[in-house]
Formats: sequence, structure tokens, C-alpha cells
Amino acid sequence: MNRSSKLSKVYLALVFIILYTPIFYLIFYSFNSGGTMSSFKSFSLEHYKAVFADTRLIMILINTIIIALLSALISTAIGVIGAIGIVYLKNRKSRNALLSLNNVLIVSPDVIIGASFLILFTMVGVKLGFASVLISHIAFSVPIVVIMVLPKLQEMSSTLIDAALDLGASKREVLSRVIIPYIKPGIFAGFFLALTYSLDDFAVTFFVTGNGFTTLSVEIYSMARAGITLTINALSGLLFIVTLLLVLGYYFVTNRTKNPLRTGVPK
Repeated sequence: MNRSSKLSKVYLALVFIILYTPIFYLIFYSFNSGGTMSSFKSFSLEHYKAVFADTRLIMILINTIIIALLSALISTAIGVIGAIGIVYLKNRKSRNALLSLNNVLIVSPDVIIGASFLILFTMVGVKLGFASVLISHIAFSVPIVVIMVLPKLQEMSSTLIDAALDLGASKREVLSRVIIPYIKPGIFAGFFLALTYSLDDFAVTFFVTGNGFTTLSVEIYSMARAGITLTINALSGLLFIVTLLLVLGYYFVTNRTKNPLRTGVPK
């Protein structure tokens, strides 16, 4: 192992330590029977019990999950159609223009996107609440799905489509039996990324919530402003675990898609 390889591994380990130490510190104190993060008294699950005993918090968690699932499903459907449309667009200038517009939403600060949606909803008369949050989450998730699906579409050989058409397949059958199965890893990747972005989003959601509707990230922020309690630690720990499980699920699904089990093949 050369020196540069060792240095890169040390640097990578250092980055992971910096990123994950505060999270594990937070989760560690969520099991503290005391009320502060200055000293650990004894192991306790009382703060987790307090989270599950709070019916309002449970409703907010359910709202967050519903918003995340709906926005991920809808944005995945729109993003897949959009990516296919961009790839098979004949006009190169129009294709590049659409790709640039798609990328602008990804690199734009969340504060600008959130403020823009707030102004838009105010102008058109959309009440801030479930609908406004869902529309906003779909909007910032669609470009993510497009970016994840595009590479799979671009690496797919056009001869596959030509062969299907020569064999008498209709355009609908080509889409459902050739294109969609081929780009399935990209679709799963886009769905899980959209799901995690929706669960974790704060900046955009903060601008478009209203009428008593809120999500978990905004609620945690509101609780933290009132004063840091270990209930926030427990809630944040649960959110981190859910996000981690989603990421692991994504890798499991994509790896299984790339390496399907083949039965009846001799070793």
C-alpha cells in the first residue's frame, strides 16, 4: 500500500469521524436519565417513551412519512418520464436547455426555493398546509430523480429498442418491457433519494407550512427554540435510524438488481 493510499484512507476516516461523532453523541445522551447533556447519570428509555406518548408528535411523524412517500412516488413517476423525454429529444439545444433548467433546481439554495414557493402559493391563493408542502417536495425531488435515471438511459444501447420494434412491439410495450426494466436501478435510486430528501428537508418546508400542518424537521426546530431537551435527542435519533435504514434498503435493492440470483446455473 503506497503513501497516497494510506493518506486518503486516513482523510476519509477523519471525515467520517467529524460527520458522525456529533450524531452518536446526541444519540448517546438520548438514553440519559438526567435532563442535560453535561453528565450521563444512568441508562433510561424515558425520553423515547415520552416521544411515543406524545400523540401530537406521532401525528406529525405520520404526516412526515405520508408526505415523503407521496412526494417520492409522484416525483419518481414524473422524473422517469422527464428523463426519457430529455434523452430522446431530437433537438440538441432544447435537450441541453432542459438539462440546465433541471440542474438549476438542484444547485439553488433551499431558502430561495422555499421563498419562491411561498410567493407563488400566496399569489395563486393556495392555502399553506398539506397541499403546499406536498407540491414543494415533489418539485425539488423531480430533478433528483431525473439525475439518477439519466445515466442508465444514456448507457442503454438503442439497438435494444430497435430490436423490440422489429419484433413487433408497440411503443408502450417497448417502454414497459425494455426501457423500464433496464433503468430500474436508477428508478430505485431516485425514489430512495427523493424519500430521504423529503424526510430531512427543513428549509423549503419551513416556508410552506401552515394551517396547523407541520413536519418532523420543522417541529424539531420549534422544540429546540423553546429549549434543548433530551426528547429532541430521542426524536433526532429515531429520525437518523429511519434514514439509515432507508439508505441501507436502497443499497440492498440496487445490489440485488445488479446481481440477481440465478438458479439452475452450474458453478
